[in-house]
Amino acid sequence: MSHSTAPVIFDIAIVGGGLVGASLALALAGTGLSLVVLEAQAPESESQPSFDDRTTALGNGSRRVFEALGIWSKLAEEAAPIRRIHVSDAGRFGFARVEAQQLQLDALGYVVSNRVLGRELWSALRATPAVTLRMPAQVRQVQLAAAGATLEVQDADGVSMLQARLVVAADGAQSLVRRVAGIGAQRNDYAQTAIVTTLRTDQPLDGTAHERFTTQGPMALLPLRSTRQGNWHGLVWAAAPDEAIKLLALDDAQFMQQWQQAFGWRAGAALQLGRRASYPLSLQQADATVATRAVLLGNASQALHPVAGQGFNLGLRDAAELAEVLAEAVADGLDPGSAQVLARFEAQRGADRQGVVRFTDALVRVFSDTRPGVAALRDLGLLAFDLLPAAKQALSRVSLGFGTQTPRLTRGQALR
Repeated sequence: MSHSTAPVIFDIAIVGGGLVGASLALALAGTGLSLVVLEAQAPESESQPSFDDRTTALGNGSRRVFEALGIWSKLAEEAAPIRRIHVSDAGRFGFARVEAQQLQLDALGYVVSNRVLGRELWSALRATPAVTLRMPAQVRQVQLAAAGATLEVQDADGVSMLQARLVVAADGAQSLVRRVAGIGAQRNDYAQTAIVTTLRTDQPLDGTAHERFTTQGPMALLPLRSTRQGNWHGLVWAAAPDEAIKLLALDDAQFMQQWQQAFGWRAGAALQLGRRASYPLSLQQADATVATRAVLLGNASQALHPVAGQGFNLGLRDAAELAEVLAEAVADGLDPGSAQVLARFEAQRGADRQGVVRFTDALVRVFSDTRPGVAALRDLGLLAFDLLPAAKQALSRVSLGFGTQTPRLTRGQALR
């Protein structure tokens, strides 16, 4: 195995080329910064966890980011628009509806396969000379110091050393960079497992996204634009771990029968099931988002329950804000990895980050509480929401974030 002793120098080293890391790299490509993306798994690999069979619901703010990055036209060909949202409490009277048309919107959001997102992001990156791609490449060690960062990277050519003025941790919930930076993380186990699959029904798709809260746990059924024949939905079903084990052990016909009993017939009768996968659900939040020569993005910063579909949208806004802050630092002649620049990013993202975390966590806890009094109040709240146009307008703006200032890219503006 060869070992290169002369380090290659970059301004920014992005550790992790998943959805958030790849989006940041593409956003920074025109800033003049020298960039390297270090990704352990090839995007096309079946073992690539970021670009698996799961789907992502993109808010309109995220759509604008991808428009600015030049890839939305490709994504739109395979994105299913969400025209309405229907929220219901199984076995109870509470429900709420939100219509895009009533809010003067083309769509409330768009559902895109993670594989499609990954394909288009990496296709754009490969066509961008300003970004160096190292993949598959394993980051073995990271050293963070006031003068800069040093990374030891192993790939097919051996072990090499990189130096960077800033390391971006986009390497997931078990982030090596976060650990090296000395940033702790708080984890709250929801005692739920998410079962993820696709489902074909006999009812034509009408752009409705369903959020149904059942005694087993919350369930999201999202419209899909699929190359397969028929009416396909993305299904995320959160259940207690022991219940999830039972559901995963069922054959397809038995699973669809259980789903039909829990969900009902709003989307029609279940006809066919895709491949099932599962993962445990928890809220994980880093104690800080910046450290010496390091910044956390995506699941390295916060990993959320999928109940409200806000995890990736929040991570993408973080990436958009970081790109904006770094572009301004370059224009002002500042060191992009300096404490001054990173403090600005952390301050500008704090309100949105905390707002989304509280919003998502509250939804999970309120709809997981089975006490009769709480359930009745919850249903009254849903009915009140269904009758209040102002509340629906507020919900439609969630994709722009909870902060007073939103990143320029999410508003459809250039970085500068």
